[in-house]
Amino acid sequence: MESLTLLTFLPLLGALVLLLIPGERTSMLRSVAIGTTALTAVLGAILFARFDGSQAGMQGVVSAEWFQIPGAQSLIPIQFKLGVDGISILMVVLTAVIMPIVALSAGGHIHTRVKEFLVWLLVMETGMLGTFLSLDLVLFYVFWEVSLVPLYFIIGIWGGEKRIYATIKFFLFTMSGSLLMLVAVLYLIYTQGHSDVVRFLTQAGDLPFGTQTWLFAAFAIAFAIKVPVLPFHTWLADAHTQAPTSGSVVLAAVML
Repeated sequence: MESLTLLTFLPLLGALVLLLIPGERTSMLRSVAIGTTALTAVLGAILFARFDGSQAGMQGVVSAEWFQIPGAQSLIPIQFKLGVDGISILMVVLTAVIMPIVALSAGGHIHTRVKEFLVWLLVMETGMLGTFLSLDLVLFYVFWEVSLVPLYFIIGIWGGEKRIYATIKFFLFTMSGSLLMLVAVLYLIYTQGHSDVVRFLTQAGDLPFGTQTWLFAAFAIAFAIKVPVLPFHTWLADAHTQAPTSGSVVLAAVML
């Protein structure tokens, strides 16, 4: 079960190792990044091979108390909880397989500030994997934001001539969606007294219809901006054209 934790945080561990390597040693930096993403891909393949597609529900669940926040009547527990089902397993494997290719291809077009680029790339992988595996709403939101932040820097530093414009536009759109989602997340946690995604699935029908409607709208708009769906799509063309090749591949293959 702990394999999900290792799979999620192995890229982040690789990023920490990269921080200890001098920036001028680009060959070693690239080797560590490629090796980390390749090992993560192997773990993803093992997870896929062990996944039982005949069973419904979450598998390989990892759960531990993370922290508590004050509620109306008592403390509300927030958990570090990961799990995988028949949909998320496909997204996890896709992410794990794409990233070694991206890290390898970066050698052909990233020649300045290589260390920083590879660090952000690995941090982004942890964010994406965590987003697909999270079974706690707060944890999901944290990983969601962690997956977005590196892309701001990847476009803004290594992008094309209009990279600053594209980065600001990307930031404004995605931040708007994130704030809407945050409102919905906080409402659910404080009204239901927990942040467990699986429990929310069984309790959602108990909420008033009007509440369900605006909660759905908040999440739907946040996701529609990220996909993106008309009329929230205008940031995508700028992000794709200004992002370096590696960033554009990750954006198209996994993040969207």
